[in-house]
Amino acid sequence: MIPEYRVVFHPEAQRELAELYDYIAEQAGPVIAWDFISGIRTFCLKLHTFPKRGTERAELREGLRIIGYRSRVSIAFQVNDDRVMILGVFYGGRQITTDIGNRK
Repeated sequence: MIPEYRVVFHPEAQRELAELYDYIAEQAGPVIAWDFISGIRTFCLKLHTFPKRGTERAELREGLRIIGYRSRVSIAFQVNDDRVMILGVFYGGRQITTDIGNRK
């Protein structure tokens, strides 16, 4: 049996998704923004099985992993015990900085 993990969004990741929604809605409309954000959330929730994907970035935070979504979004997350914590959602080349290590 494959273990399943609980996927949780850090408050900062939730804020970043809301800001991304606002930006896309302003540029392309609310329907397109909603579809894009929903796609990101669905993609993240699929980490419930086999979450140890992406590139490990231990120099920023122990256990930190980065995975891409549609070539425009980088998702930072960490796997602990039975939980996947989505730490951040970075759009359009925004850099993942060392402050990601401060998110608890």
